[in-house]
Amino acid sequence: MKETNQDYVVKQRALPEVLLKVVEANKLLETKKVSTVQEATEKVGISRSSYYKYKDDIFLFRDNSKGKTITFVAQVDDEPGLLSRMLNKIAEYKANILTIHQTIPINGVASLTLSVEMLPMSGDSDKMFEDIGNLCGVSYVKILARE
Repeated sequence: MKETNQDYVVKQRALPEVLLKVVEANKLLETKKVSTVQEATEKVGISRSSYYKYKDDIFLFRDNSKGKTITFVAQVDDEPGLLSRMLNKIAEYKANILTIHQTIPINGVASLTLSVEMLPMSGDSDKMFEDIGNLCGVSYVKILARE
């Protein structure tokens, strides 16, 4: 059979267990929970040869080694230091800020649109947005796009 470079989307239940364990091993290595391939493969229960055979062929559908870009909008009060607190929250999650746009406040409220890049070492993006939404002065946070 001729090898092609076609990509497929396959449900998790259809994947052989070894492929799922390769994904687990990659996560351990990316998050620095282990320092060597040997440790990662032992921890997930596969051979190093299986890992090396499949490591470049399986990854999470929404995963991107360079990161994923998320654009969101927030309605915020015109309050000194609020943008700084939001940016600090994003920094806590080790996300890169790509763009910031804030409208001129009307009646004490402004709209803020940010694009952030979530990297493999970034924390949970859903939790980050929840934390931003819980900041005093933030009325709501809505994700506009994920790439």
